[in-house]
Amino acid sequence: MEAREALTSAAKLASYSAGLQVLFRVLTFILNGYTLRYVSKETIGIVNVRLMLLYSTVVFLAREAFRKACLNVGVERRWTQIINLLWLTVPLGIFWALLLAWVWLNLVAIPDPAVVPHYEVGVVAFGLSAVVELLSEPMWVLAQVHMLVSLKVIAESLAMAVKCVLTVVCITLAPHWGLYVFSLAQLLYSSTLLVCYLLYFMKFIGSREAQRKSFPLSTLTDLLPKLSYQHGIDLRLAKLTWTFCKQSLLKQILTEGERYVMTFLNVLNFGEQGIYDIVNNLGSLVARFLFLPIEESFYIFFSNVLERGKDPGHQRQEEVRLAAIVLKMLLKLVLLIGLTISVFGYSYSQLALDIYGGSMLSSGPGPSLLRCYCIYVLLMAVNGVTECFTFAAMSNQEVDRYNFVMLALSLSFLGLSYCLTRWQGAVGFILANCLNMGLRITHSLRYISCYFRPTEYRPLAGLQLSAPLLLVYFASGTVTVLSQAALCCEQGLMFRLLHILLGALCLITVLVSAFFIEPKLVQFIRVHFLSWNKTEIVKWE
Repeated sequence: MEAREALTSAAKLASYSAGLQVLFRVLTFILNGYTLRYVSKETIGIVNVRLMLLYSTVVFLAREAFRKACLNVGVERRWTQIINLLWLTVPLGIFWALLLAWVWLNLVAIPDPAVVPHYEVGVVAFGLSAVVELLSEPMWVLAQVHMLVSLKVIAESLAMAVKCVLTVVCITLAPHWGLYVFSLAQLLYSSTLLVCYLLYFMKFIGSREAQRKSFPLSTLTDLLPKLSYQHGIDLRLAKLTWTFCKQSLLKQILTEGERYVMTFLNVLNFGEQGIYDIVNNLGSLVARFLFLPIEESFYIFFSNVLERGKDPGHQRQEEVRLAAIVLKMLLKLVLLIGLTISVFGYSYSQLALDIYGGSMLSSGPGPSLLRCYCIYVLLMAVNGVTECFTFAAMSNQEVDRYNFVMLALSLSFLGLSYCLTRWQGAVGFILANCLNMGLRITHSLRYISCYFRPTEYRPLAGLQLSAPLLLVYFASGTVTVLSQAALCCEQGLMFRLLHILLGALCLITVLVSAFFIEPKLVQFIRVHFLSWNKTEIVKWE
């Protein structure tokens, strides 16, 4: 795939994925707000922290390494071997599901059956749901590589809609069912996802569109593993998968570390875990639906454009130049988004929690937790882009060496989480995440700097903002902090509306200033994210 075609496809995929993540997070956000009226915060803590951690751990450990390896498009594919490799995610998922289900039932604190009944059923259902979802993994990889963006959007949107509808109906009619409702909804989500992928490929394989895209499969049975010596698996990808596999466990600990600490060290009770998860979902609303799709989509772009493990001097200079420009623009984009969230999030955290969940969320540690999370969002934004480039450019040996860095970060994170949580409660989790994210960013920045040092390109300049724009951010932050102190949140509706109005005016000022101060970034966004015709390529100096 040509570099510019890869950029066009990656930008399109990021746009669609961002929209999909918006839907997911908004639905989850509304669902949590609705279920707060019908189930206890302890039940929410069990479902959203304990059981979803089981599900996400099984899925991540079983497929993450395979995805990273098989999405690397630097070599000609032999799809029969790749599909055989991808089917290994299913037995691996079964292994992790059985092992972790035993751990969840025997080695961690069990909730009081009088408060949260049917816990055992929930553990089995969420583990089974992960295995069902893994059955669609070969189809997911094929869809991503061939940029079948509509498939992911339709399948995951429909699955989430079905899950939400079932949850709302059952919780409303039979709230005493408790975990039965959430277990059934999770199983239905994974099953719907699998059925959507199957139905799509039944129609797509052999069609004119498949021929136009040079789709490698001719029949639906080609999706099944071929158990013969002649086909086997791609040994190069298997080795790369093993390299990423050793890293997956460590990355999962860093990603979900606070939930592991809550689950295994019992530093917060189930009610406190529920409050933390609600605030966490609110705080990560923008980060998840915007930054994650950008990271996933442009990892594919950088993998297409750059040759893994090769110095930029030994690659096509036009592609190196394009990768540097895109990295610079992405860094500036996510930095501005993260900085906007941090500046305005400080002054509007308490109001947002009060509107969403009432005094149960807006009193106590909730506002402080959300304010800290806004700072964490800024770090997540930068880390997502820097790591997506780093992992796409690293050689296998460099990824192996980075595993030791991840090990040190994982151990330090667990220790920091435990100590800071004992000191600052749930806020300690966010502080530990911030420190570890800062270390990961430092490592990635160092790698990127060394990678481009022999060239004339300096993509890290994207992290430098102009003084006038920084001044606008500082002024907006000052105005909104004073507004929050004077107008929010105990003085009535009119004062709240005035506080919101001042914030809206400051936000408009920031956006207008960025529009005129960063014209190249505006053009990049317009061409590669907002335009339906993405064949135009932005010209930079």
